[in-house]
Formats: sequence, structure tokens, C-alpha cells
Amino acid sequence: MNVAMLLYPGLTQLDLTGPFEVLARLKELTIHLAWKDTGPVTDSGGLRLLPTVDFAQCPPADILFVPGGPGQLALMDDTVVLDFLCAQAAQARYVTSVCTGSLLLAAAGLLTGYRATCHWLSLEQLALFGCEPVAERVVVDRNRVTGAGVTSGIDFALVLAELLLGRERAETTQLSMEYDPAPPFAAGNPQQAPADLVAQLRERAAGFQTRRWEAARRAATRLGLYADKDF
Repeated sequence: MNVAMLLYPGLTQLDLTGPFEVLARLKELTIHLAWKDTGPVTDSGGLRLLPTVDFAQCPPADILFVPGGPGQLALMDDTVVLDFLCAQAAQARYVTSVCTGSLLLAAAGLLTGYRATCHWLSLEQLALFGCEPVAERVVVDRNRVTGAGVTSGIDFALVLAELLLGRERAETTQLSMEYDPAPPFAAGNPQQAPADLVAQLRERAAGFQTRRWEAARRAATRLGLYADKDF
């Protein structure tokens, strides 16, 4: 099975590399890191990653995967990227994402009518695209599988492994990775974290989130899905 994983400038690398670590352990899968060209791509933190194929070389995907990150913003109206996602999704067995990668899928019209999740700061933006936002770590709706923010990518990929190859293979993969999370603090989601920390993070992210909302509204309007200017 071919896995097409979108790689783009400004992504959050763990959105990609977490699922990659899980899926690369499944010998039935061949992973293709796809971008417009095969030159190095720099993530939001400065890590350089190398695509393995350009869009034209990428084989038809059985599994299409889109990571999130700040660079997602610039792609919400990028017709080359959105057309690639639509073409790959047309025959894919599963169409998937982690974090704000779901906003890119939504901008391509691929999540309308589906339940989906996203990073908690951006979750409600999915509603602009006729999606049902769901505040869960991993959401499966028919052949759409979406993960929440960043670290949920490992959980997402293990759920996908079970869908593809059964629970035993997924559990064996989890064990081989010693994936046994025990976070040192109970601050990993806005429901558990102290309210002042949540408020601080919202304030720090407010400017960028305003731009993300604007990009989501433009994309939803282009798709004919957004008409309520007060949303």
C-alpha cells in the first residue's frame, strides 16, 4: 500500500514524524514524502526534511496523510497543493491528517459532511467547511481519520494501523516503540491544564489565530460553504 505524506515548508515536524515512525514499521506500506519539488523543506522549528517524490512522481495513494503546522496557512488557497490532495483522495482508501492538516483537507473540500478533529486552538474552524468539529484525540468517520494536535499523531497512526492490519499488529507496533506515555504534568489539553495557562497560550496565539481564521474563511467562501460573516 502506498502512503502519500504531504511535506511542506513550515509544517510541525512531529505531526509528520510521529505517524511516520509508526507507519514505517509496517512492511506492507511504502511511504512517499511528497512536495512540489524534491529540494529540502524546512519545518517551523528549522529542521530540514527531504521529500522523496514531487507531486508529479507520487503514485496513487492508498493512504493520503496531511500534517499541520504554521505553514498550513499559506497553503489554504494554493491550488497546486489542493488539487494534488483532491486527486490523491479520489482513489485513496483512507484520507487522513494530524493537527491543522485537517484544515488543509477541509480547504480542498475533503471533510465536508464528516466528523473531524484538529489542534484545540483551531478546532472550531472546521465548522466553516461543513464539518462537525470533535474534541477527541483521534476521530474516525468512514474513511476519514483525523488526529488532534501534534503529539496525537502517534495515537492516530496506531488507530490507522489497526484499521489496516488489525489490533494485534497495532499493539505489536506500539510495544516495539515502547509507546507508554506518562506525561510529567497534567497540562496536555485545555480541559486539564490550569485555566491561567490556557488563557496565556490563547493570548500568545491570538494574532496568528486571527490570520488562520481569515484563511479558513477565505477557503470556505471559495468552496461556497461560508456565508455567515459573523461566524
